[in-house]
Amino acid sequence: MVDAEMLERCLDEDTVSHIPPHWAQTDHFSFFGDDDDDHIFIHRVDSADIVYQPRKKRAKMVGKYLMGDTLGEGSYGKVKEALDSESLCRRAVKILKKKKLKRIPCGEQNVKREIQLLKRLNHPNIIQLVEVLQNDEKQKMYLFMEYCVSGLQDMLDAAECKKFPIWQANDYFCQLVDGLEYLHSQHVVHKDIKPSNLLLTTAGILKISDFGVAELLDHFTEDDACRTSQGSPAFQPPEIANGQDVFSGFKVDIWSSGITLYNIVTGKFPFEGDNIYRLFENIGKGDYTIPADVPPQLTNLLEGMLSIDPDTRLNVHQIKEHVWVRKKHDLVGEPVHLPLLPDSCDEVRSMTVVPYIEDMFNPCPSEDGSYSDEYYEDREQYSAQASQDAPQIVVEPDESSDPSPEAEEPQKEKKISRVRKLSSTCKQQ
Repeated sequence: MVDAEMLERCLDEDTVSHIPPHWAQTDHFSFFGDDDDDHIFIHRVDSADIVYQPRKKRAKMVGKYLMGDTLGEGSYGKVKEALDSESLCRRAVKILKKKKLKRIPCGEQNVKREIQLLKRLNHPNIIQLVEVLQNDEKQKMYLFMEYCVSGLQDMLDAAECKKFPIWQANDYFCQLVDGLEYLHSQHVVHKDIKPSNLLLTTAGILKISDFGVAELLDHFTEDDACRTSQGSPAFQPPEIANGQDVFSGFKVDIWSSGITLYNIVTGKFPFEGDNIYRLFENIGKGDYTIPADVPPQLTNLLEGMLSIDPDTRLNVHQIKEHVWVRKKHDLVGEPVHLPLLPDSCDEVRSMTVVPYIEDMFNPCPSEDGSYSDEYYEDREQYSAQASQDAPQIVVEPDESSDPSPEAEEPQKEKKISRVRKLSSTCKQQ
């Protein structure tokens, strides 16, 4: 607020010299001393009339990948969309900070285990790890994986009844069983099967993800005995809830898959509790009820997968041969579609990298008039690191060539022609 007496003194012609210097330096106050009353010195603006412009999106390259918007954030770090500049494939990148991993119990160990497992797994229903990059200067690790558009848990949360129709649940469950069969054939126990760890691609293919607590069994052991479990409490089997020291790892995945199937077809959980102690107490007893509207064949499958005794619990091969799994279900009921992202009306989840591509080829200056070099610095850093291992082609000059200055230009032309011939030969091969 401007003092009235100060303003009156400033508008007096004899006291123009009393105008504060920081006022007189601007042209907006050049009307001081005028008798025209049309000028408005103070203009009150309502906060609702203020237009806030979003921050300009700046292009950033990590290696050969152009970074996009943030897709989500977990306890380990952010997940962003990325675009492979060479293959133009959409990727999802998990950005991990080493300082944050050290504060999480077994954080670094879980990340290393996940990387090691994903590198050896290759199946249509298992999330694929494309590349791992590290930035030692920023203490960051980038895990580039195949892009998934959504997860089952996001779709369940957006559904009115919090469940899928029977035919849609059957499709997702059959893909889950196929992926689980492959994992067990590779002696891998996931230990954390649940809807939030089951992702979907744009083609509707289910991907089992998050191998942070998974375990690779010894190939020479006679059984699938495990001794540790760090999965979600609501999906743990009775043997873990009752505190057994040794348990079957494969049957743990069967139980959690049964809880997942129960959840996506009913919208509820078979076991609940006010706290983790009550929850484990109810799971240990093994008492649950299946809603009456569940088909008899599906009820039989759920009872086989949720058997309190691991020895009588179904295995993967028995589940695949079950009549409900093999049956072709009628398309009854509306399917659950992908939910809309917050503050978005895009139903197909288009690429978020497009604005960053525009900034890359048509950059805008920052507030100080300069251009950001972050894109170029990151690109040069990773390209320099990759070029250290890349083979180099050295073209040697002809011995018969004249080393005199007059022959210098023809010699360069010979070098260029030899490189072109070499590249054309490679293309023919």
